[in-house]
Amino acid sequence: MGTFNLNKVVLTAAIVDVSTAGQVYIPIPEEFDGEVVEIRTVLNGAIGTADAVITPKIGGVAMTNGAVTVAFSGSAAGDVDTSRPSGANAVAAGGSIEIETGGASTNAVSLFVTVVIKR
Repeated sequence: MGTFNLNKVVLTAAIVDVSTAGQVYIPIPEEFDGEVVEIRTVLNGAIGTADAVITPKIGGVAMTNGAVTVAFSGSAAGDVDTSRPSGANAVAAGGSIEIETGGASTNAVSLFVTVVIKR
């Protein structure tokens, strides 16, 4: 049986259309203070024209090394991409994490985001 790490918690969000510029916000629950250590995305279909760049932010400030690039070339449902933020990644209960998409790609495809917080 695998081990369960209580020092890490996971929050999720969905971007309905990664090809449309915009953002979603993930609220930080009580006792979830910590640092964002990983952002993982999974695509729900193929995007076209250009890569989709996902920028995570806290208080309007982009996390250092936090951007996730979802490549359009060869993209397909189930593609997973990851980043490991190294700065500007501290979160506090009652705050939020902004997940922004630039809207450069085409095709109306959803993207699911998982944020790992180390407490």
